[in-house]
Amino acid sequence: MSMTKAKPPASKGAQPKIAVFPSELGWIAVVGQGQTVQRLVLGYDTAEAALSALDPARHGDVEIGSWNKPLVTRLQAFARGEPDDFADVQLDVTGLTEFQRRVLAACRKVKYGKVSSYSELAIAAGAPRAARAVGTVMRKNCVPLVVPCHRILSAGGGIGGYSCPQGISMKKRLLALEAQAMAKSRTKQPAQSMAKGKSPPKRVTPR
Repeated sequence: MSMTKAKPPASKGAQPKIAVFPSELGWIAVVGQGQTVQRLVLGYDTAEAALSALDPARHGDVEIGSWNKPLVTRLQAFARGEPDDFADVQLDVTGLTEFQRRVLAACRKVKYGKVSSYSELAIAAGAPRAARAVGTVMRKNCVPLVVPCHRILSAGGGIGGYSCPQGISMKKRLLALEAQAMAKSRTKQPAQSMAKGKSPPKRVTPR
């Protein structure tokens, strides 16, 4: 199974670009080439800190400035609590093994507001005994949010780890953000139905 919505990097003539911007989750920096995302970091106090974590030197000759404004807008909206699964975002998977690609693809299928476990992800990736290896792939995930590794928990519901400045605190914050957004969405649905003249669902009493 190949990773959906992922493809090789743009041609060598295309210059990688970096966007760095503030959000409700702290400063975010993302580097990409063409429309393909190569790396993303989040949760930093300053733009300088985010850029340093992104390590522009590893990406060669990059241009820091405006890149992929639609994606920047979506990431900022996500940080405010607006649901987005980023399923259409293209990723650079150059250098990854087939197993790593399958794990990332499986992780991207975990929907907004839902969670899974390392063991379940291993099964979804076709390697049911590789939960520990799945954990390693998640720990090295270089495109958080787009590949939602924060939704992957340890066995028994333990929070597991998270690689960003606030670590587990950020992981809990992201999970809470999504839970709140889903709860708000469920609250709006009955109100919208009544506004359209529809009666709320009737309660059925078991006999």
